[in-house]
Amino acid sequence: MSDSKIIIALDYSSVEEARSFYKQVDPARCRVKVGKELYTRAGPDFVRELVDAGFDVFLDLKFHDIPNTVAQACRAAAELGVWMLNVHALGGRAMLEAAREAIDSSSNSPLLIAVTILTSMKELDLKEVGINSSVAEQVQRLANLVKSCNLDGVVCSSHEVSGLRSTLGDDFCLVTPGIRPKGSETGDQKRIMTPKEAVDLGSSYLVIGRPITQAEDPMAVLTSIEQELAS
Repeated sequence: MSDSKIIIALDYSSVEEARSFYKQVDPARCRVKVGKELYTRAGPDFVRELVDAGFDVFLDLKFHDIPNTVAQACRAAAELGVWMLNVHALGGRAMLEAAREAIDSSSNSPLLIAVTILTSMKELDLKEVGINSSVAEQVQRLANLVKSCNLDGVVCSSHEVSGLRSTLGDDFCLVTPGIRPKGSETGDQKRIMTPKEAVDLGSSYLVIGRPITQAEDPMAVLTSIEQELAS
């Protein structure tokens, strides 16, 4: 198992592209994330392939459904040998507790985290779906719920890390997408931060995609980020 804080998002549209990439990086120096597009195209067999290749896999499918359905999905994901998986905190207490029970009863016990507010959303987006709280208030409210249901952590913006770390403690896992090394394009992420800034504020793991996956030399970029974090 890797001890890296870096999770590389395998946001590819084909198995061939994803396979070509992962063969260029060292599983001892990074983890990988499989999201909805790649999982839909490649299925569970590719997740098993990554696990067999030595990677810690974050299965990022954001389960959100009735409690029993989510519990069964979490149990199936755990059986793939993944290192971490997630659900939507907005699914509510009964769903979160069902997911926790499913993981606890599985032979493999991956980290179970929950999505709070997507990093692409701003307060206007929340208001349009009937949430009148600020982004920060809603993230804190959902993170408190997640911890009370004994999940391992949340996905959150790096801009919420400091507040969450101070209220939820050092053992609560904070996974932050929207991480961009200095000089990288921001893409469609609106609330972003550099790797060093995020870790200094308390991020547990950093999700980084295109700055590494689209690089001519992915290991060189990975090395650069490692050096930044170590500085």
